[in-house]
Amino acid sequence: MSTALQELATHIELKRSADVIGWDVAFGELTIDVTPGKIVDFVEFLKTDPTCKFSTLVDITAVDYPDRAKRFDVVYHFLSMYQNHRIRLRVSVREEDMVASIVDVHPSANWFEREVFDMFGILFTGHPDLRRLLTDYGFRGHPLRKDFPTTGYTEVRYDEAQKRVVYEPVKLVQEYRQFDFMSPWEGANYILPGDEKGNAK
Repeated sequence: MSTALQELATHIELKRSADVIGWDVAFGELTIDVTPGKIVDFVEFLKTDPTCKFSTLVDITAVDYPDRAKRFDVVYHFLSMYQNHRIRLRVSVREEDMVASIVDVHPSANWFEREVFDMFGILFTGHPDLRRLLTDYGFRGHPLRKDFPTTGYTEVRYDEAQKRVVYEPVKLVQEYRQFDFMSPWEGANYILPGDEKGNAK
């Protein structure tokens, strides 16, 4: 399988040398790094080229690397049912960069791109309806960024007095922030089962 993937990668690189930054076959999968500005043309090529025929978009996601200049990798997964191949495309972008939407090539990218926008804050130019998908309209931040606090910024609850849902800043009671890491066998002021046998001597 890896030989077939290497041949596929070589074919793609020869045909689209200006778009391909690099490629690698690892764990039986082909990953190609693509120039951000060429992603739409590249995806169109993968879909229509007879050797490729990647007609099925499986997923779009992202990975956050906060310490890198190009903070995000936008990752696309495609399947060719005709050639029995899978391919992963990776586009590296800075936090302020926008990525071109591939909805015109793969209409199923609509919700995938909305999810990436919602979770990571990456903007897709040319998207027909780029708005949050999984969080509320007034949600603050993007939950899958590495710098997003695990508690979030606001909490939502139903208020009986107001008879409506209310949003409030997260308040953590101090006692929940302190943990007792003492062993249960130390410092206990009670006798554990079996301790009386030791005292019988």
